[in-house]
Amino acid sequence: MRPAEPVGRLETEVKKRWQPQIRAKARQKAATTGGIVIDTRARIGYTAPIGSTDEDRLRHLTVALPPQFAARLFDAQEQGATEQRLQEIAAAALKEVYFQDNGRRAGQLEEVRFTDIEHIEFDL
Repeated sequence: MRPAEPVGRLETEVKKRWQPQIRAKARQKAATTGGIVIDTRARIGYTAPIGSTDEDRLRHLTVALPPQFAARLFDAQEQGATEQRLQEIAAAALKEVYFQDNGRRAGQLEEVRFTDIEHIEFDL
């Protein structure tokens, strides 16, 4: 009987090489064709012209974001963006996709605030 291979060694070696490739392909697809889904529970509000405002309130949103926002988030992350910068990008995505419905409404919306994040998850 042969001695057993150390448990997990093969798995560790495969993951070291395989996982980065799988992640890179998934990121590429999300950033070019598939987009990502953001699921968040956070304090979200907005400001619009003429002093109108929707006060920040805790909201739970699940929104499919188009590829350009996935690309912006991935690029910022790779460049070492701060948490604040990543939140700004996510707020811009929510502004355009959720509040403005890709230009079909709320065209005068000026700013979306995205703070006090209790939960945030991204999925492909």
